[in-house]
Amino acid sequence: MPTTIRAMKAGAVEFLTTPYSDDVLLTAIQDAIGRSRTALRQEAALRTLQDRHASLTRRERVAGELGISEITVKAHRGQVIRKMKAGSLADLVTMAATLRLAPPPKGSPFRLDPRPC
Repeated sequence: MPTTIRAMKAGAVEFLTTPYSDDVLLTAIQDAIGRSRTALRQEAALRTLQDRHASLTRRERVAGELGISEITVKAHRGQVIRKMKAGSLADLVTMAATLRLAPPPKGSPFRLDPRPC
């Protein structure tokens, strides 16, 4: 039991009890590879968004707080959408939520994350 508790605290997601068949072991390995691939894809997507965000100028990030004209804000918003490669303003909002720059939009899968934005 203590070994099981230590393993869970260290991040174990599954235990195989002996004796186990080759099929059980292969399935556990395939599941682990699938979870790893998913995590790597998510990390890569987050890094891509972080890199895009880092490419924005300070003015592009906080144009609304700078007291600049609406036309200038729209121009900067267009630049932000282009640089972030967002398909729409809604996509941009979702990206901002993913980067924790803004609260997640209603219905977003990111709302499930218990960490505060």
